[in-house]
Amino acid sequence: MRKFLVVLDDSRECLNAMRFAAMRAAKSGGGVAILAVIPPDEFNHWIGVGDIMREEARERIHAHFEVFAKWMRDKQGVDPELVIREGDPVSEILAQVQDDPEIGLLVLGAAVDKKGPGPLVSHMTRSAGSLPIPVTVVPGDLSKDRLEAIT
Repeated sequence: MRKFLVVLDDSRECLNAMRFAAMRAAKSGGGVAILAVIPPDEFNHWIGVGDIMREEARERIHAHFEVFAKWMRDKQGVDPELVIREGDPVSEILAQVQDDPEIGLLVLGAAVDKKGPGPLVSHMTRSAGSLPIPVTVVPGDLSKDRLEAIT
């Protein structure tokens, strides 16, 4: 089964990327893999404090994932899988693509503010020619109706 890989983070544009991935998976008989990356610099503390912070980050990720997963199951009939990795987001996305041969498309949400589309989108589109899978960039300000029309 072909999977759509979508990155879970705290950005507003993440919502449209999630919606797009779920809608495309539902209409194409695919799956959704949701990747959350915990940056390593969050835990540069004493070992005990770092472990507590890492566990709190995982709990936040699971809570966010459950919101998206419930919507995907209830509205799209797609049961997503959650993958949590620690490290540099770009490196971990590429590692996940290499580790899971069923991933056929990376879905990223683009920010709509004046600062640009966001660091992940900027990096991945610059290196799109050398990536092993296509990348879809979903504008962060698309309405649900427009997303449904294009998926």
